[in-house]
Amino acid sequence: MKVVGLTGGIGSGKTTVAQMFKDLGVPVYNSDIEAKALMHSSRAVRKAVVELLGKTAYKKNKLNRAYIAKKVFNDENLLKALNNIVHPVVREHFLEWVSCQDHPYVIQETALIFENENQNNYDAIILVTAPEDIRIQRVVSRDNSNEKEIISRIKNQLSDSEKIPYSSFVVENIDLKKTSKKVLEVNKALLEYT
Repeated sequence: MKVVGLTGGIGSGKTTVAQMFKDLGVPVYNSDIEAKALMHSSRAVRKAVVELLGKTAYKKNKLNRAYIAKKVFNDENLLKALNNIVHPVVREHFLEWVSCQDHPYVIQETALIFENENQNNYDAIILVTAPEDIRIQRVVSRDNSNEKEIISRIKNQLSDSEKIPYSSFVVENIDLKKTSKKVLEVNKALLEYT
């Protein structure tokens, strides 16, 4: 079974593209959703997050995402430390999930494949791209974030031009019809080479 990474900068539309693959019957693991779930359910992760960021990291026994985002996206060392807590646990959970799947390939949707130098964990990588102004608009309307915060998060990620040479497939996500057509092409190519 092939393991395919699906990545792209904030607001590029990774989740939209992932849903298109799901609609084709491809098992998709959403790392962001699973990471948040594990930050709730794993005592070891909770303890480490509180030690790193303080008790305010959890509010009324729930992850205080706004507080965590404010802390880590303005401090590269804190972001790295948080990733070092969460990513190994997500990786282990993902590998367990893969072992339960029955399809020629599976997809792991994850934002930071190249930033974390994890490209060697995948048989192929799909990069979702969109112009920065469109990405900012999407995130503003989706999260009610302000533009400054989004730009700060974008700066913590590599640019598309840095990621394209290392990607197996690039899906430009501006027009949904064209995106859907490209997803069908990528699915066909992956099925032929599994």
